[in-house]
Amino acid sequence: MTPLRQAFIRELVLRGTAPRTQEAYIRAVYCLAKRYHRPPDQLGEEELKSYLFYLASERKLSASSLNQVVSGLRYFYATVLHRSVDQLRFVHPRASQPTKRPQVFSQEELERLFTVGCPHIKHRAFLVTVYGAGLRLNEACHLKPEHIDRARMQIRVVQGKGCKDRYTLLAPKLLEELDNYGRYFRSVDWLFPATANPELPMNARTGQKIFYHAVQRAGLRNKGGIHSLRHSFATHLLEAGVEITIVQRLLGHSSLSTTSNYLHVRQERVAQIQSPLQLLNWSRIPARANQG
Repeated sequence: MTPLRQAFIRELVLRGTAPRTQEAYIRAVYCLAKRYHRPPDQLGEEELKSYLFYLASERKLSASSLNQVVSGLRYFYATVLHRSVDQLRFVHPRASQPTKRPQVFSQEELERLFTVGCPHIKHRAFLVTVYGAGLRLNEACHLKPEHIDRARMQIRVVQGKGCKDRYTLLAPKLLEELDNYGRYFRSVDWLFPATANPELPMNARTGQKIFYHAVQRAGLRNKGGIHSLRHSFATHLLEAGVEITIVQRLLGHSSLSTTSNYLHVRQERVAQIQSPLQLLNWSRIPARANQG
């Protein structure tokens, strides 16, 4: 391990950066050095600009991926090489991301997903947990049996995104599913252990595959991966009249503006609802009202 890499890891850890963010930032600097076969402290401004141009034009990185690289390079040059961020003119304004509204499943589609799409009891319990508690994929994979609080009917999410703990819902139906699952699969360490090695949690890729296979079996349209279950959880709560601030807490969002994205989905749902006026039998109502 090079001294620069060691120094960068130290800065990331001391500043409390999330593990997945650490991996992304380290990878961004590593790929930069690999591209030029030289240490990053020996690269000039033009080379850095060219590298970003290469990622955008040839590699066709998405706006979010490009922003992550930019953030990683900013962090490295500012904390390790002590070059002022304001002087790093090679970093262009953060790429704007196209607005993508979350896609959600209807309740009928979810019923089909959990029944027809999940013949395996472990797969069904996993997907029902993701939806029923509004979890991120990584959060669901790292659940432990002691995180299920039966007394308070809550699930404790430990070190979720942003290294934050929170509590979310444990519906009676979800508890029933987990109890049924627990009769056949028992693990001391993880609620959903890896099949090959029960001492490890389920791999995120495995969780994503479980979802894709279930969608295919159920004959449903893929709406953006397993995260669409979390989108559905939030949207259905808002449609049921739950306050947006409560939904924010359950999802673990730092900003209310992030949760408000689901209001757009709810508005689209409102647009599909037929006015009760249309339910009247107009054949019994005179075409013209009495003007007298």
